[in-house]
Amino acid sequence: MNNDKVLEIKNLSMTYHTLDGETHALDDISLNINRGEIVVLVGPSGCGKSTLLSIIADLIEPSKGEVLLNNEKLKKSTKDVGYMFQKDNLFEWRTIKQNSLIGLEIQDKVTKEGKEFVEHLLDIYGLGEFKDSYPSQLSGGMRQRVALIRTLATRPNFLLLDEPFSALDYQTRLAISDEIGQILRKEKKTALMVTHDISEAISMADKVVVLSKRPGRIKDIIPIQLTCPDCDRSPMKSREAPEFKDYFNRIWKELDVHV
Repeated sequence: MNNDKVLEIKNLSMTYHTLDGETHALDDISLNINRGEIVVLVGPSGCGKSTLLSIIADLIEPSKGEVLLNNEKLKKSTKDVGYMFQKDNLFEWRTIKQNSLIGLEIQDKVTKEGKEFVEHLLDIYGLGEFKDSYPSQLSGGMRQRVALIRTLATRPNFLLLDEPFSALDYQTRLAISDEIGQILRKEKKTALMVTHDISEAISMADKVVVLSKRPGRIKDIIPIQLTCPDCDRSPMKSREAPEFKDYFNRIWKELDVHV
């Protein structure tokens, strides 16, 4: 794996101020993500995982610290960040192809090449025959694939995924997380993902970052190295690796879920 730093988080803290007082959400977060890495954040509810993603997406300003993307401050590079949310947020009145083009439309980059790239993504990820269909005609898993293609269409250098499978039933969640994990690796994308699912984190990640309860601090950074025949780091096959249960038990203990 390439050791070029794509994302650098330096001494990041976040405090929300309200009429009722202060809420200290994040405390002194420092983290590097290298090119081609998939890093997954886990932690107790309310520990600031989504807040961290919002800061990286430049949706909110941190109280302290800074974030560098490709060695530049966020203001200059947010167009290089793609954000995939919990819900697919597809527009029901637009076709699948039209939904996939929204990011390019927002950036005023709808070109012949851009349209061809979107058609290519739809074709290779099993949605070509549905490009003129509407979201209501697709399953939940297929809708999430459209949401990812919409995110990839702008060719971002870095992807943020905020619990992208949480709205799906368990069986669909397993299948679509496997599909999307393989898409990210095939496209050689660098990504930071949030999940509450420990198994999902281990199966998809190159390293898992465990956050403490609020204020969120980094408790541990765990590189994931799995050995499984012919798994090629497929999320589904990765669950069969002999080391999987050991990682699960370690992360479970780190999370302090009984607190």
